[in-house]
Amino acid sequence: MKGRTVDSLTTHRLFRLAESYARKLRDWPLFPVALAALAIALGGMAVAEIAEEVFEGEFRVWDERILLALRSGTDGSDPIGPGWLEESVRDVTALGSTVVIGWTVLSAAIALLLVGNPRGAAYLVLTISTGTVLTFLLKHGIDRPRPDLVAAQAEVFTRSFPSGHAATSALAYLTLGALAATLLQRRRLKVYVLLLAAFAALCIGASRLYLGVHWPSDVLAGWVIGVSWAAASACLAVVLKQRQYL
Repeated sequence: MKGRTVDSLTTHRLFRLAESYARKLRDWPLFPVALAALAIALGGMAVAEIAEEVFEGEFRVWDERILLALRSGTDGSDPIGPGWLEESVRDVTALGSTVVIGWTVLSAAIALLLVGNPRGAAYLVLTISTGTVLTFLLKHGIDRPRPDLVAAQAEVFTRSFPSGHAATSALAYLTLGALAATLLQRRRLKVYVLLLAAFAALCIGASRLYLGVHWPSDVLAGWVIGVSWAAASACLAVVLKQRQYL
């Protein structure tokens, strides 16, 4: 009995000590910067690992099985489901296009300008544009061909890895969701907006698989890039806002 009491007191003290250190770490002025660096580092390592596995052929079986599972014909030319589903998926994938993302981000930036926050508008545009440029540089550098296992159901003009639609939609919609969440008071609404943004990014990435224009590993890498870049930019925005730069 006495041993249990001692163990309980020791656990309680350790918990209090950890809580104290966590509070000090959270109050550290550069804590958001450290989180941003961590997000970029983890995202970079994850994408590098995925790219390495792709070059070594480790993803090949997984990639092929998923694409073939989304086809009903033996020749890979017919996506599963009725015709209206295919048209609906094309509509969803358009939400991640350069035109739609650019229009949405530009509209949000103009709104920030109209409410007197030009720095916020510039930061928003800079965040999305740098993430987009990074994605296309990776496409050019890795130079992975598009899937030839199934018939593509949409026009494509760039290389395959990583998925630009998956990366830019995750980056743009999560960043805009985080921005919208700062304007809301109720916690439920904040969570709802962020979940809605995440759901949109997931659907857009999945649509690229259904249309046969990307390997699953392309989409996975795109999601990692978008999420890590959005997380890093959100953390840096906290510091800039504290110092009244935004």
